[in-house]
Amino acid sequence: MPFVKVVKDRQYFKRFQVKYRRRREGKTDYYARKRLCVQDKNKYNTPKYRLVVRFTNKDITVQVAYARLQGDIILASAYSHELPRYGVKVGLTNYAASYCTGLLLARRVLTKLDLAKHYDGQTEVDGGEYAVDDVAGAPSAFRCFLDVGLARTTTGARIFGVLKGAVDGGLNIPHNCKRFPGYDSESKEFNADVHRQHIFGQHVANYMRSLQEEDQDAFQRQFSGFVKAGINADSLEGLYTKAHAAIRADPSPKAKKEQPATPKKPKRFGRKKLSREQRVNRVAQKKASFLHKVASQ
Repeated sequence: MPFVKVVKDRQYFKRFQVKYRRRREGKTDYYARKRLCVQDKNKYNTPKYRLVVRFTNKDITVQVAYARLQGDIILASAYSHELPRYGVKVGLTNYAASYCTGLLLARRVLTKLDLAKHYDGQTEVDGGEYAVDDVAGAPSAFRCFLDVGLARTTTGARIFGVLKGAVDGGLNIPHNCKRFPGYDSESKEFNADVHRQHIFGQHVANYMRSLQEEDQDAFQRQFSGFVKAGINADSLEGLYTKAHAAIRADPSPKAKKEQPATPKKPKRFGRKKLSREQRVNRVAQKKASFLHKVASQ
């Protein structure tokens, strides 16, 4: 029998250190999280804000959060399922919807902190590079850092649509234009017009036109929501232009309906304690049942 070296012996398992639960579940990149959460010592307890962006199949979640020992605390949040309030009823996970969700969060945060009157952001959307500067005689611009989680940061990814929307909304987020749609890695040049077309959904409009010409059945199947809402390729830009204006006019979240307070019944895992009268009655019933059973025999 050949010699087999024992690698994972008793001493190995005595020294084995279990990884964090969310690392075992494949949910958190702690290497990145540490650098996004750890604050400089000379800033003491000042929060280090993160722009947290997460995508699901049907929704976009954007939050401004900061870390504390008891867990992350959410300062404000915005979701793409709120966009129907502003006129965007279909295509809630595309690049244009990502931009709208980032813009909504930015205006909501600045309104909450009473900074909206000082920082308007980029009102003329041209897709070009833009950065928020501090205004003299006013509080500093709200600064946060992009948290993409485990998502791939490829050029043209929708995450950077949220980033662009938040920056145009007035948030100070360190970034460059190398990951926006329209950047050419070979020539090292950025085409702002291509980015603007994505912000206003023109890449979707172009695909709608081509698909409608090639295969009408496939168009009806894939864009059934657009057809039902009466939206065509020519009306997309106007739709998103109105949505941007509506978001700036009223970024506040929808008021929650107050539910009538109903007293909750406490959970019981054992039998309720009987009174003395109930116990005596129970014994009498058992006695009568036993005597009836004996008499019938």
